[in-house]
Amino acid sequence: MEEQGVVVRRVMDADNSCLFNAVGYVTERTRDKGAQLRQVIARVVAADEQRFTEAVLDKPNAAYCHWITRPDSWGGGIELAILSDHFAKKIAAFDIQTKRCDVYGQDKSYSETIMLIYDGIHYDALALSPCEGAPEDFDQTIFPATAAAALPPAVRRSAEALVEAAHKAKSFTDTARFALRCVVCQQGLVGQEEAVQHAQATGHANFQEYA
Repeated sequence: MEEQGVVVRRVMDADNSCLFNAVGYVTERTRDKGAQLRQVIARVVAADEQRFTEAVLDKPNAAYCHWITRPDSWGGGIELAILSDHFAKKIAAFDIQTKRCDVYGQDKSYSETIMLIYDGIHYDALALSPCEGAPEDFDQTIFPATAAAALPPAVRRSAEALVEAAHKAKSFTDTARFALRCVVCQQGLVGQEEAVQHAQATGHANFQEYA
């Protein structure tokens, strides 16, 4: 039976732990798992120096483990792959700019999938809601996965429609070349470094590209 409802975006605070808190929301329905999940990742990395080499981590293993536990360090693909294994769930990460969906744990036999959305510098959670505007209490955040498909077709279509709308609105950060305006305070920004600095200094995480 196909799931009924619409995929919605559940926004995480721009506190440098958005990836971890988004994963916490879709797995355990809480937004305060950042510190705990950072520790999980550090333990996994420290325990497997042969897999997590300096070439993989872009820094020595011990230095990475110290770095990732800091509250101002951002997560990405390495951390999502580890968290996929930790929760034994596939993680479908939708990229607004490219409209691509990267599935972490795709090669594993995990029977469930969770969803995130990424705008270039910020992660939010995706959930299936009965309708737009419904309370978060009604969210479904864990979905059945099969060997053939990480997500039920109706859920994937709804997620792709949300991503398409965000892409058309240019609600993403092109980290290679972009001019941005902060939607919150209207400040103009150029390049990834300025956007990151602005987000860290102000907590603003809603940027739109402009010509």
